Amino acid sequence: MPKAFKPAFGLGNRHIQTLYSSFFRKSLSLDFFIEKFELPDGDALDCYWYEKQEEGSEKPIVVLFHGLAGSYNSPYIQGTMIKLAEAGFNSVLMHFRGCSGEVNRLPRAYHSGDSGDANVWLAELKERFPAAKLYAIGYSLGGNMLLKLLGEAGENSIVEKAVSISAPLQLDICGDRMDRGFSKFYQRHLVKSLNSSLIQKYKKHDMKSLIGIETNEVKKLRTFWEFDDAYTAPIHGFKSAQDYYTKSSSKQFLKSIKTPTLIIHAWDDPFMTPRVLPNPDELSDSITLEVSRRGGHVGFIGGTILKPNFWLEDRIIRFLQEVY
Repeated sequence: MPKAFKPAFGLGNRHIQTLYSSFFRKSLSLDFFIEKFELPDGDALDCYWYEKQEEGSEKPIVVLFHGLAGSYNSPYIQGTMIKLAEAGFNSVLMHFRGCSGEVNRLPRAYHSGDSGDANVWLAELKERFPAAKLYAIGYSLGGNMLLKLLGEAGENSIVEKAVSISAPLQLDICGDRMDRGFSKFYQRHLVKSLNSSLIQKYKKHDMKSLIGIETNEVKKLRTFWEFDDAYTAPIHGFKSAQDYYTKSSSKQFLKSIKTPTLIIHAWDDPFMTPRVLPNPDELSDSITLEVSRRGGHVGFIGGTILKPNFWLEDRIIRFLQEVY
């Protein structure tokens, strides 16, 4: 049985757990190999390798999918990649479109159910490294996308094992939760980042004709519901934010997952409510669901204040190394 997560003394609050790494964990200067991966539609993904191997290597590869507005700079990405290297894994972070610091080429961007790009990237890796086992880790938005991808693939999945952390399994519930209480702080920060990225697109594309709003109206978008109604839904072919949330929420895909998958979640996650958690009959036999009472959103900081332990990284490694 895995050792249950216990927050560090003094760090039990959900918001401290969520914010600790962003404010107190040192950014690391990792030596990345950056690959521009061309997509079939003319766009591209920036994939950051840590200790990249030669093509044909049999060393297992772990593909990471970051959360909303995440990137190679995210502390949870950097920490996990270092731990993976120490444990003998090769790792690569697939940035979603426009998330590496460079605006992507097309008017569209990415969203919580956007499994198409990840599928193309995973297939490419399998072709280059046919003897290497492929694993995947998804955080928050990336975790939701990964679970949806695994459910869509079912028995045809090329992923050996997967881990999903703090995934918004039911997006409409999460959108409502983010517009209440202190969670508005996170929403304000994230929507501001999304708005800035969207405004950049107006410099390259006729966004007014595509989504029907002027540049100065973008700054007026305050909530996820508003942003997704105005941009995410129409630019990606959904009828509305609700249509997008309904079709992209991973909860409905869990029963179809055949890949051994660990879902890690905290009961006190400020980005959502416990209502997003699946019932036992909504899970396939391939899923292990671990829910801690505390941990916040992609937090799980244990140890002590002076000597913190990033429990999440250790748990991921243990799961990937377990023999099935």
